[in-house]
Amino acid sequence: MNEKLIEYIENNIFPEYSKNDNGHGIEHIKYVINRCMRFAEQFDNIDLDLLYTIAVFHDIAHHINKKNHEKLSAEIFLKNDDMKSFFTEEERNIIKEGIEDHRASSDSVPRSDYGKIISSADRSTDVDEFLKRTHAYTLKHQPKCTVEEMIERAYNHTKDKYGNDGYAKHYVVDKEYDEFKNEYTKTNSDIDEIAVCSNGKFVVLAIVMYLYKCFNNIVENCFDEDLTKDNIKDTNLTLDYTNDDYENRVKQ
Repeated sequence: MNEKLIEYIENNIFPEYSKNDNGHGIEHIKYVINRCMRFAEQFDNIDLDLLYTIAVFHDIAHHINKKNHEKLSAEIFLKNDDMKSFFTEEERNIIKEGIEDHRASSDSVPRSDYGKIISSADRSTDVDEFLKRTHAYTLKHQPKCTVEEMIERAYNHTKDKYGNDGYAKHYVVDKEYDEFKNEYTKTNSDIDEIAVCSNGKFVVLAIVMYLYKCFNNIVENCFDEDLTKDNIKDTNLTLDYTNDDYENRVKQ
């Protein structure tokens, strides 16, 4: 891979992700990059520099407008004149389309293998991490929600995306994602019933445990007071990602 491209992106693009909520921050981007690099092995003639750049830019406009962030992120890439020194016009168009095609809720099949890879890589493979990302978005963009509303939103979003008729699509062989889907689909779709997953995990309970127990200093009094966003807004939300894979896959 082009070391100058990596250096430029890490110094100039990565910092932009501090503007996003934690669920769409730099740790998520590195997670997606890692998965992209793994999935690239399933396709022929994938340029890793192009794929890396697609992954880097795919959520950069999320803080501006979630509903249209794939288009806005592609525009931000195209407006970056420095990228012209790394890619031809044809390559820049491939990157643009890949960024636009990453969205899980898109009705269209990605236009290239790059789009299929990024769309598949941008999927959660762990229930807890998905709930953390969902909740991080809620904290930043819907701060007036009560904890009960946060729980309901997390559950509904999980069901809409990964349920039997969910909109999330996949275009690669991905054992981790298959296990995640199996875990989810084996639960009851009714939030009023707690169903045991294949690995013994309670999905609905996981939502509650995350909201009430994963935050510092909440578990002791969570049933004694009305918890709202004000109670938890100063809590440091940390996603359980590491940079080891990123360093190994990108900087080798």
